[in-house]
Amino acid sequence: MREAILSSNHYMKSEFPFWITRTVQGSIDEHGHEFVELVFVVRGNGQHLFQGSRYDIQTGDVFIINPGETHAYAVEPGEQMEIINCLFMPSFIPDALLTELEITNSMDYFYVHPFLTHDVRFNHRVNLNGQEASHVLALLEGMIREMNGRPSGHKTIIRLRLIELLVLLSRSYSLLQQQRAHPSPRQLEREMTAKRIHGYLERNYEKKITLQSLASLFNASIRQLNRLMREEYDRSVFEVLHEIRIERAKHLLLETDEKVIVVATMVGYEDQSFFNRLFARHVGCSPSHYRSTG
Repeated sequence: MREAILSSNHYMKSEFPFWITRTVQGSIDEHGHEFVELVFVVRGNGQHLFQGSRYDIQTGDVFIINPGETHAYAVEPGEQMEIINCLFMPSFIPDALLTELEITNSMDYFYVHPFLTHDVRFNHRVNLNGQEASHVLALLEGMIREMNGRPSGHKTIIRLRLIELLVLLSRSYSLLQQQRAHPSPRQLEREMTAKRIHGYLERNYEKKITLQSLASLFNASIRQLNRLMREEYDRSVFEVLHEIRIERAKHLLLETDEKVIVVATMVGYEDQSFFNRLFARHVGCSPSHYRSTG
């Protein structure tokens, strides 16, 4: 049975793909969505059901659900769990802003942590308390006020506060990383850069991506980009990008009724013939055959 897929059109407009709310969350059935969902547990306890596994969650927990992933909540009768849901499309943080602010190395909570294995993500999630929790809550509440009141400049304020939030959460995530055993600082930085690039590709696979634009974003040469990716993933940048796009296309073919040519466009391919050949090379059959047998 297909899980409910929540459309971005229900929550946000394409010109401002962002939505935020504070709610007392009860139990809810498994569902997926087309957007990024950042969750902050304001108070209470419950269970987070993610891709078939259960994880206890509590006050101060923060976690991200990626587009295409499914999750649910279970809250015991008589218990209450208050959360803030921050929903947005990856395009809400434009490349130009990442470059201008020079923060591609300061967003690991957004580009690295959400793409680790499920157990690592949810058993080693960020939990905030004290001043850190107060700061994050204040940022989220500020975005809610801006969203509800819509004063002049509210779109800019919300976008900048979201970036500040992701940078702050990335600092907390980095502290968790420092508590674990690591290779040399130089090797760790090489691994993290490769993971950041991979996460960026995961977030932006539908865009027209060039090696030159990536090199500018990550302050590296094209040769360095491919060398880092081969060291970490044994594949070039574009081989990784094609794999990400094909995996997303497989999901869209099974979960939507969009025509194959539309699916190709949705994952970043304008040439359907190229998409069909690439899909067959990766999956072993055509997109249409994959859909009919899925």
